[in-house]
Amino acid sequence: MYKIIKKRELNPTVTLMEVDAPFVARKAEPGQFIILRVDEAGERIPLTVADFDREKGTVTIIFQIVGGTTERLNHLQEGEYIHDFVGPLGEPSHVEGLKKVAVVGGGVGCAIAYPVAKKLHALGACVHSVVGFRNKDLVILEKEFRSVSDVYKLMSDDGSCGEKGLVTDALKALIEAGNQYDEVIAIGPVVMMKFVSLLTKQYNIKTMVSMNPIMIDGTGMCGCCRLTVAGKTKFACVDGPDFDGHEVDYDEIMKRASTYKDFEKREREKACNLFKKEVK
Repeated sequence: MYKIIKKRELNPTVTLMEVDAPFVARKAEPGQFIILRVDEAGERIPLTVADFDREKGTVTIIFQIVGGTTERLNHLQEGEYIHDFVGPLGEPSHVEGLKKVAVVGGGVGCAIAYPVAKKLHALGACVHSVVGFRNKDLVILEKEFRSVSDVYKLMSDDGSCGEKGLVTDALKALIEAGNQYDEVIAIGPVVMMKFVSLLTKQYNIKTMVSMNPIMIDGTGMCGCCRLTVAGKTKFACVDGPDFDGHEVDYDEIMKRASTYKDFEKREREKACNLFKKEVK
């Protein structure tokens, strides 16, 4: 059992939890993930390690409420417990030796991009962070990003915060202003990572993306998290989650990801109704 030390709402659909998990915190690195079960009968879901504190023995997760399990997880409060919390899993992001990097985050993907930017900053790299959200009400981790970024660009679809436009607009402007990046790291919606990769390919800039497909066991046994990279089958849980953005088959991933959207919606509604009955 893993105690929830802190819980904070980042926006109406995104929650941060700091969890007491000293063995995970001891080994965790940016880019890795954990798999948890809310209770003994719950399903396994992967969540990225958003931060960690080795001294305190805590791991921070940030999740979006989209299905039944995340709805149940969000109903847990500080002082309560998560049944299983396994990790760290996956390969850490390889950032050593990079001198100047553009970190691009979209939506809740910023929770994955932030620890990467933080690690780069700690290693002495010049970090340009470009983050995008639909509107001001959905912005997360702005203070945290600013603290580890030499340049911080905030974009919004409707112009209600930062500059109006897409992250690709800001990234293109930075590149054309003469910034020479060793690497671009893009993390967010698959369609965003696709278009960031198409842009950087034009400038021949190495680009890494973090993939989060459907996943069950996290060990490569089930095959659910398979994706095609450079024409070969890879598994996000053991081969990734980071891959060369110029080699990923994004259309295949988007098609597979849409398979369970209706199921997720129904399960969340069932969880909501269950909690409403308990309250009554």
